[in-house]
Amino acid sequence: MEYLAANNRYDQMQYKRCGNSGIKLPLFSLGLWHNFGQVEPLQKGRSILRKAFDLGVTHFDLANNYGPPYGSAEENFGVIFQKDFVPYRQELFLSSKAGYDMWAGPYGDWGSRKYLVSSCDQSLKRMQVDYVDLFYSHRYDPETPLYETMSALDFIVRSGRALYAGISNYPPEQTQKAINILKDLGTPCLIHQTKYSMLERTAEKGLLDVLGENGVGCIAFSPLAQGLLSDKYLKGVPDDSRAGKSYGYLWPKDINEKVIAKIEKLNEMADSRKQTLAQMALAWLLKDNRISSVLIGVSSVAQLENSLAATQYLNFSQEELERIEQILA
Repeated sequence: MEYLAANNRYDQMQYKRCGNSGIKLPLFSLGLWHNFGQVEPLQKGRSILRKAFDLGVTHFDLANNYGPPYGSAEENFGVIFQKDFVPYRQELFLSSKAGYDMWAGPYGDWGSRKYLVSSCDQSLKRMQVDYVDLFYSHRYDPETPLYETMSALDFIVRSGRALYAGISNYPPEQTQKAINILKDLGTPCLIHQTKYSMLERTAEKGLLDVLGENGVGCIAFSPLAQGLLSDKYLKGVPDDSRAGKSYGYLWPKDINEKVIAKIEKLNEMADSRKQTLAQMALAWLLKDNRISSVLIGVSSVAQLENSLAATQYLNFSQEELERIEQILA
């Protein structure tokens, strides 16, 4: 059946300016890290993408090695894009990345110009698009001159392969240097993608300050700590959860009594706010104005709708924020 986007798709979602740029991102963007590779039914991913766009999610985030196997998330996205989203390309903000292991040999990893440019070309073919809106260096490479990596991003933008450049998983010091290089090259850094959640707060140790001072946006990934910040693990490890799958990035050993005790208290607090724990955890990230968007990863349309409902209650009282800090301490 032909897909026609909902006429009211922009009525519910809120959009926020990304740093000092002209780009606005939805408060919640959709990440295709999990659940969109060949190990999952194509129709399930298609249903999630359709519903996300119908609910105002305009930013879909990918990377060269998302799957599993590597590349399959981009391939599946390309099939779905051609079937459903070609008429809406101008309404979408698409991103991809390169920086982690992708292919064999010395040129399929890290931050060389050869790897980034070659990988970008491959991503465009898999995604079946002429360009991406944003292309990232996926991680800092300590063995490649930072200027080489940033000049590769500059080239990718100037050649029309991408409209904006970004970085991900860079430490604060290297982030500042990357921002400076890109500024000098004339291709400003649009955004930094970093892991950030109630249970993972490294971003608060200097990175957010660097981004705020330089007018660079920030998008948070793994906002639910791979699902820990939900009610999913309060009664053990479900077989269909990320911790229950052999190809996930959350292991049963990560779910210990100390973590569960915190989750239980946070869950009680979410109940008092008439939210799910996941909704409260997502809303909590947006309390910081330096966060431009939060990347959510979902395995079903129902989970997507539950997560996006966080937009209905984003505010926290000072007392609530202090209570959260006490629980997390």
